[in-house]
Amino acid sequence: TMIKPKKKSFNLKSFIGLALVYAGLIIFALWVLLPFSLVFLTSFKTIIEANSLDFTWWPKEFTFQGYEKVLEYDMGTAYEGVPLIISGFINTLWIVIPPTLLGLFSSAISAYAFAKLRFKLRDKMFSLLLATMMIPGTILLTPTFIIYNQIGWVNTPFPLMIPGMFGAATCVFFMRQFYSGIPTELIEAAEIDGMNYFGIFFKVMVPLSVPALLAQALLGFIGGYNDYLGPLIYLQDPEMYTLQIAMNQLKSYFAGRNVPAMMAATVISIIPTIVL
Repeated sequence: TMIKPKKKSFNLKSFIGLALVYAGLIIFALWVLLPFSLVFLTSFKTIIEANSLDFTWWPKEFTFQGYEKVLEYDMGTAYEGVPLIISGFINTLWIVIPPTLLGLFSSAISAYAFAKLRFKLRDKMFSLLLATMMIPGTILLTPTFIIYNQIGWVNTPFPLMIPGMFGAATCVFFMRQFYSGIPTELIEAAEIDGMNYFGIFFKVMVPLSVPALLAQALLGFIGGYNDYLGPLIYLQDPEMYTLQIAMNQLKSYFAGRNVPAMMAATVISIIPTIVL
């Protein structure tokens, strides 16, 4: 005889709790998506409609003039005939990608040492590393600018690239916690097979930590991609402007008159991070 599974009884308390959770998630999703949808739809409006006091959510007339204006503006770019927003995007890529990749390697291999190797003062050094996270970055703006100015790095991309290549304390902390969860027996087995520390890192630890490495690479890239203060301080030549500085220059150029163009620039700038 077949035993029929018992039907789950309706639990009002569980249903209400689940409904509240979904309601909260929907409200939070709308809180994020509605402003972005307004930016996206406004980029297709005419200038008159976008500046009108009569608010309309959906464009009465779709037009691409905002995108055309953004892609026409090419003053002060490093590449002849290339729009400013595309020039800023290219500058952002070659300034952000090298420190993101090299910094991820430095952080990961440091985290591996802190998690799996035994050496003197290991825990004290890790505590000191975490202590640096408690120092607000704004406190270091003036002394770091003075140092970079003394060595001639102002108006060069070096202040935005070189420090990031040595890793970040937050990334080291995250990766150390991840590596701590990997069984030490795997490392011991690799040592028996004759692998050295670097061989274990590249052949054992890295393949097992690909999801964590991708997550940190994504966070690092987005942080550099959205950085405004650093390029504003150190990049004084318009030809080296990154995307965020180029966006500010476009804002000054349109001076609030061509709202669809500014919204179009915002949509273009956010596409790479959405794709990632």
